[in-house]
Amino acid sequence: MAATSSVARSSGGKQGLEELTESYARWRSRRLGQITDSLERQLLFELLGPIDRKALLDVGCGDGEFALELAQRGAVVTGLDIDPKMIAAARQRAEAQSTRVQLVEGQMEMLPFENASFDVVLAVAVLCFVQDSGRSITEMARVLKPGGRLVIGELGRWSLWAAYRRVRGWLDHPTWRTATFRSAHELRKLATGAGLNVEQIRGAVHYPPAAIAAEFLAPIDLTLGRKSTFGAAFIAMSAGKPLA
Repeated sequence: MAATSSVARSSGGKQGLEELTESYARWRSRRLGQITDSLERQLLFELLGPIDRKALLDVGCGDGEFALELAQRGAVVTGLDIDPKMIAAARQRAEAQSTRVQLVEGQMEMLPFENASFDVVLAVAVLCFVQDSGRSITEMARVLKPGGRLVIGELGRWSLWAAYRRVRGWLDHPTWRTATFRSAHELRKLATGAGLNVEQIRGAVHYPPAAIAAEFLAPIDLTLGRKSTFGAAFIAMSAGKPLA
């Protein structure tokens, strides 16, 4: 889910809306994509906790597929993305599903919202593509209400997926050339630097990027992620904003 979404966003300026949304659909139609999406999503929902009637900001919402599911589960969702084509795709999806979400074009390094606007802020595989990750975390913490929760899902540094993407970056792939992969320790440092209290850090997607490996390891993947984030292609962290 996350990595594919970010790839589509990063190349949005060169592609049409139709091609971007098709790239999502191709990933979701493949068995590897379905298994990977399911594991990442299950982990994220576990870290998010109850979201019914909560004001939730999805930073880097892409075509809105996850934002709409959050809204359908009862959250009052605002989706933000830097790419107007992705906002258009998300709006089209929301209209087709008759689901209400607010969609805003903007940058995560300068969120266009007042202080303490949201109960929950979510960012999935977008921090790895911004230049100033510290400022981005600080901005997400700023718009959180006291007692609110930040959930971040990022591309893990020590995984076979990351190794493959690094090689592609060295070969001048436009997306992976600029991507930054992070460890659990680095995510924790960013959150605490923004004044947040880290609650949990867990991993997912410990298998290589192959459908047969995903089929075999999926049943135990999230159990592995509770014990260690090493080897996880996806690392998720939840952090709370102090009440005072």
